[in-house]
Amino acid sequence: MSSEKQQQLVYSIIEFLNHSIDDGTVKSDDRESLEVAIQCIGEAFGVDPSNDEQTKRLSLKPSTLQSIFDVYIKTRDRVGSSPMSSAGSQSTPSPEDKAQAERLKQTGNAFMSSKNYDQAIESYHQAVALDPTNPVYYSNRAAAYSSKGDHLAAVGDAEQAISVDPKFVKAYHRLGHAQYCLGDFGAAASAFERGLKLDPSNVSLKTGLQNAQARISSSDSDLPDLIPDGNSTTTNTRSTSGAGGGPGLGGMADLLQGMGGGGGMPDLASMMNNPQMMAMAQQMASNGGLASLMQNPAVSDMMNRVQSGNMPSMEEIMSNPALRDLANQFGAGGR
Repeated sequence: MSSEKQQQLVYSIIEFLNHSIDDGTVKSDDRESLEVAIQCIGEAFGVDPSNDEQTKRLSLKPSTLQSIFDVYIKTRDRVGSSPMSSAGSQSTPSPEDKAQAERLKQTGNAFMSSKNYDQAIESYHQAVALDPTNPVYYSNRAAAYSSKGDHLAAVGDAEQAISVDPKFVKAYHRLGHAQYCLGDFGAAASAFERGLKLDPSNVSLKTGLQNAQARISSSDSDLPDLIPDGNSTTTNTRSTSGAGGGPGLGGMADLLQGMGGGGGMPDLASMMNNPQMMAMAQQMASNGGLASLMQNPAVSDMMNRVQSGNMPSMEEIMSNPALRDLANQFGAGGR
């Protein structure tokens, strides 16, 4: 019987072939033969793209087979041209190039703050071109890719950052976070563990490892998902007091931890664009928990700022004693 990873690959292949038929890549004379081949491939591996349950379980969207291949080619090319893999074949960046690369990094950081992820990626890309020996640029670009939901590209950049400097701890968190978001919890746990070997006290890596291991364990136990489906009444075993008793608040704490950046706190822009966070917010709204939460003056003030375009940073949020106490009450702090 095919493993789930094999079925994911087969599903992606079938998806690619069907898309090639639909967009006219395949000549009309070859269409029927390809459709028969798709059916045979699906039957051989037990994959049926018309099955909604299988689609939900096997689809890698927003990634596609083509995008995965593109990431592989780009990563291979970067690794092949890296000074780490071709010693002496590439000159050391000049002081001027290094200074310009740093300016481009700062520009990229500013774009990240304003959620202009494509511009941030381009700025980091230019920084890499000037100084490919600095792992920070790859790591920051990985964060930008993850923020826009392209976690496969984030994996490639995080791996490249590690290739350039195996002791750069933040890259292991970037890698683990991307793998976690892709649903490969085993690979995520491995990345967090590799980082912890270098920095055993890193809270962000510890939290990421705990979350990944919990998801691995839940696949063969009766532990509830961090985000129950719309018909489920099961809640996380954490206390949900303090926000109207709405389900999912303990799960939200775990999700916040799993979205943490290099400093252990999540990027607010990533939170607002994370589909899991939005699903949980919708569930809380339907159960009355969100309305109760918004009665908290500190939360209400924060949301008014967000609506007015004055997006607070996570550091600023957590410096507010009321919000920090609320996070601790939900279990998001002190772990």
